[in-house]
Amino acid sequence: MAALSLVIGNKNYSSWSLRAWLYLSVNDIPFDEIKLPLDTTEFQNEIGQYSPTRCVPVLLDNEITVWDSLAIIQYVERHFPTSVAWPESKALEALALSSVMEMHGGFTALRSNYPMNCRLDSFKAPLLGNVERDIARLDQLWTDLMLATDIEGPGLLGKLSIVDVYFAPVVFRCKTYQFALSKPCLEYVDRMLELPAMKAWAEAGAEEPETVEADEFFLMHKGI
Repeated sequence: MAALSLVIGNKNYSSWSLRAWLYLSVNDIPFDEIKLPLDTTEFQNEIGQYSPTRCVPVLLDNEITVWDSLAIIQYVERHFPTSVAWPESKALEALALSSVMEMHGGFTALRSNYPMNCRLDSFKAPLLGNVERDIARLDQLWTDLMLATDIEGPGLLGKLSIVDVYFAPVVFRCKTYQFALSKPCLEYVDRMLELPAMKAWAEAGAEEPETVEADEFFLMHKGI
């Protein structure tokens, strides 16, 4: 067994779980996966033994428990060998940190109206709430990050970094809901979707039998 265990929700839906899982995966850190299907009796009965907040993801490092996706990423980056981390440049690190924190607490219209659903067929979604503002901000933020360096690579700052891991759930949303983004941002989405770990997550999510009704029928629930 691996030294680490990661408790996650459904791969199809759990955007917060994706971040922690992806960070461990792209850094080639072995871990055991404990999946608890969301909105099920199994989840309610078992999550309390792992998480004080009764939320996923949760990282178990022997007797140490780390919850919250950003806390998990920070913990792993500090205590395990990683190649995907914060940028080495002070200026780029500041951009990455600020962008991650903005994603962590912002883009509420996008997150609340457009749940991550990896197996949903891609379609041009109607614009709900203030999502147009969020999409415009996302495009500007990603553009600013890509213009901050001339390093070529799959990531927003050239080399793949924590900022890319943190925007991974939004990448899936951009594909599913066909948000209107600039050409460089659409190309970034395509690059991220080609990462082996992103493909593995999406393929596993597509095979899951469980459904979360609110995330499958959100358009109907909005009266559309």
